[in-house]
Amino acid sequence: MAAITFDTLKFANTLKEAGVSAAQAEAEAMALSEVLEINLKELATKEDLKHEADGLRRDMREMEQRLTIKLGAMLAFAIGLVAALVKLL
Repeated sequence: MAAITFDTLKFANTLKEAGVSAAQAEAEAMALSEVLEINLKELATKEDLKHEADGLRRDMREMEQRLTIKLGAMLAFAIGLVAALVKLL
């Protein structure tokens, strides 16, 4: 996963310039940094999405093959049934 950086010093300095106390600004910067680190661990990347899309494509090809086989079997059965009915009538 690509690393996402969060500049805690810049964030704390921005808070200090806005009038927040230094201790509170630093505490907020550290808390936000931890929250981002925890929540971004589960974030999907382009690689994750590509891997899932490849899996879905593979599943779709397999399903297409199964459906083709089933359709062929149904057609063969229908042709056999029609042939049998023609002989009987």
